[in-house]
Amino acid sequence: MRLTSFTDYSLRTLLFLAANRDRLVTIQDIADMHVISKNHLMKVVYQLGLSGLVETVRGRNGGLRLAKEPKDINIGALVRATETDFFMAECFDRATDTCPLTADCRLKHTLNDATAAFLAVLDNQTLQDMLPAEASSLKPIRIMRNAANH
Repeated sequence: MRLTSFTDYSLRTLLFLAANRDRLVTIQDIADMHVISKNHLMKVVYQLGLSGLVETVRGRNGGLRLAKEPKDINIGALVRATETDFFMAECFDRATDTCPLTADCRLKHTLNDATAAFLAVLDNQTLQDMLPAEASSLKPIRIMRNAANH
């Protein structure tokens, strides 16, 4: 199973915010830390805001912060909310299924069970559980540039 980049970036954003609860974080901070597109991250943050997981503070000194405690953010629920489907093979989508084996196929049931097991593991995890023991690994590194290098 492979998660979409949207889900990956959602998880990274929430982890970053959880590790930086002592301050407001900017989208640029997260983009720089993970070397990902700020534009794509803006869409992720917008959806996380709509879902009530992220609070945005507008203004010159604005930024982002978690809207909930990390222990109250369930990873399984987040993955379900950010993934469009869990189709492991063509036969999972009745609208596009052209496989002649679908009616008698046991593989589909096995893959379905595997997906359910995958989600069950995630259902037992919170954002708090995902934080590294050393939260400093998720702190932004400020690189001071020498004016002569410009």
